[in-house]
Amino acid sequence: MPQGDKSAYTDKQKRKAAHIEAGYEERGLPEQEAERRAWATVNKESGGGNKSGSGRGKPETHEASKKGGEKGGKASAGRSAAQRSASAKKAAATRKRNESHASHG
Repeated sequence: MPQGDKSAYTDKQKRKAAHIEAGYEERGLPEQEAERRAWATVNKESGGGNKSGSGRGKPETHEASKKGGEKGGKASAGRSAAQRSASAKKAAATRKRNESHASHG
C-alpha cells in the first residue's frame, strides 16, 4: 500500500477526517495542513485503518478530541463571568446579523 493510500480506512474514519479537516480550514489553516492534521487525529484516536472483517476493528480512544475540548474549556474558565457574557452577546448579535444575510441568498 503506497504512502497516503486511504483504502485501509473505514467510511466512518474517512468521514471523521473530512469533518476535522473542515474545522481546521474554517479556522484559517491551508488545505494541505488541515488534511495532514485531520488524518493524524484519526490515526491517534483509532490506531490507523480498521478496514474489513468482523471483530478486526480497534476501539477508539477519543484522546485527541478530549484534549482539544479541555484546551478550549480552560481558555473560557480563565475569563470572568462578565467577559464570557459579553462575548456570548456579541456572538448572538453576529449570528443574528449573518442570518439575515443568508436568508436573502
